[in-house]
Amino acid sequence: MRDALTRLGIEGDPLVRAAQEEQFGDYQSNCAMVLAKRLGRKPRELAVEIIAHLSIAELCEPPEIAGPGFINFRITPAAMARRLGAIPAAGHAGVERLGIERTPRPQRVIVDLSSPNLAKEMHVGHLRSTVIGDCIARVLEFAGHEVLRENHVGDWGTQFGMLVAYLRRIRPEVERNPESLIIKDLEAFYVEAKTQFDADDTFKAQSREAVVALQQGDATTRRIWQAFCEESLRHCHALYGRLGVRLVDRGESYYNELMQEVVARLEQRRQDDPNSAVRLSEGALCVFLEGFKTRDGQPLPLIVRKSDGGFNYATSDLATILHRVEHLGATRIIYVVGLSQKQHFEMLFAAARKVGFVGEEVSLHHLGFGNMLSPGGKPFKTREGGTVKLRDLLDEAVERARRVLQEPREEDWSAGRPDRASLADADMQRIAETVGLAAVKYFDLSHALGSDYKFDLDTMLSLEGNTAPYMLYAYARIRSIGRKAGIDFDALPATDLVLEHPAEIGLAKTLLRFAEVVQVASDELKPNVLTDYMYELSRAFSRFYDKRLGVRVIDASPETIRLSRLRLCDLTARTLKLGLDLLGIATLEQM
Repeated sequence: MRDALTRLGIEGDPLVRAAQEEQFGDYQSNCAMVLAKRLGRKPRELAVEIIAHLSIAELCEPPEIAGPGFINFRITPAAMARRLGAIPAAGHAGVERLGIERTPRPQRVIVDLSSPNLAKEMHVGHLRSTVIGDCIARVLEFAGHEVLRENHVGDWGTQFGMLVAYLRRIRPEVERNPESLIIKDLEAFYVEAKTQFDADDTFKAQSREAVVALQQGDATTRRIWQAFCEESLRHCHALYGRLGVRLVDRGESYYNELMQEVVARLEQRRQDDPNSAVRLSEGALCVFLEGFKTRDGQPLPLIVRKSDGGFNYATSDLATILHRVEHLGATRIIYVVGLSQKQHFEMLFAAARKVGFVGEEVSLHHLGFGNMLSPGGKPFKTREGGTVKLRDLLDEAVERARRVLQEPREEDWSAGRPDRASLADADMQRIAETVGLAAVKYFDLSHALGSDYKFDLDTMLSLEGNTAPYMLYAYARIRSIGRKAGIDFDALPATDLVLEHPAEIGLAKTLLRFAEVVQVASDELKPNVLTDYMYELSRAFSRFYDKRLGVRVIDASPETIRLSRLRLCDLTARTLKLGLDLLGIATLEQM
């Protein structure tokens, strides 16, 4: 389409999109209507000219013009067969990419994800940032970008003085031997320390003294604080390992000296230009930005240094941006943080650009997301009203998955499933762990990021619908087809396919869309685009393998047809596996 427009001497977007309905073909373009308005032409006449200058006979059937000037394209089965046949065989050397090329313009991208507060255990509120951030990082890495996963953990502030003082009181040996510190329940430890802080004025004074000592770099205080942070991170990384998430921890304390640098640069800017956006307001150092107002219409500043000389989140976040741009060389920074922080990031990004910390060559993006709610639609809390630990949530999902997997199933679901009686308890636990965690992740990622959703284990663990268990089953089922056919999928050669039956053509068409879907997920940072596609692919395969609507596979003849259909099975399984991997989900050969 671009070539055709160039031949006509017309500049413009070809506007080629996947057709929404099968009757309109596989792809559509409405560029004739858009360009005709600009050129003062009739859309259908322009569409005729565009088609006359197209050279796509090896790819499509003759294009059709519909309605006021839509150009419809229908890919030929032969073209699909060639394209699928060009995908390298499963057994070829290298990482599985299904023939998808990497971007020719790679960026150094930082994904800011998870970011727990080390004073407490991770709770359900950390799930979305962790899971979404990991998926975004995986998709961008697959696209060919260099991705750095940054875990901006909260390890600084007044509450840590309280925790250090409490450790010193009940575990004095930590001062001499920091490596000995093990805290079984961080949440209980925090509650005990806070109770002591609220009830004991002497302890409250000791806590404040510990804060000052910590900020001033006292070696003994720092040693106890460091031991607590490492123990807290051990709890975090037990969950990260379980979820298959890898990242680099960089606490707020890491930027302590850089926060001084931020303030020094802003003060210098204020002194150099009294009319700059950096000004003092009631003793606080602020950046005043256009477009941000208080409820009563007054200018809303970003406070960088409080009137008492203290720093805040804005100071820390500006220091973080400086480090990521000037030291890590990032050209794109993505913050995976809840929508409640929308205004904070809008002001932060505007301030970073206003004061010259970030140039136009660097992209700053707040990838906001909605809340995870209880099944009743309210904030997720324990019966006592406290926050639900993420560890407990995952444990419950795994236990429920185990019960679901042990339930009797219809005969059709037996494909790809081992005999339960022959499974060792450890094997059943491994399968339940995979399915349970996959269910939680997939359900989260399948929702549009900006929307809230209700946490519902019954729906998450359903073996029907757009769920992880259904996807895992679909993959295991296809792998079992290869075993029944006596075929090693990894040994199947990459050859052109034979596509004749509508179910074959439909599956092939869906397989070929995978590269486009990954591109959209990468460009628009939308994991649910990928989950929607996975469900569509699994349904296309079900039609293909259906005894009534589809084709024979294992016993198909002649052998060329049999091998072609088994190759479609293999490509489907590999696409499902790769798609699930991009979502951060492991597959099972048997389920």
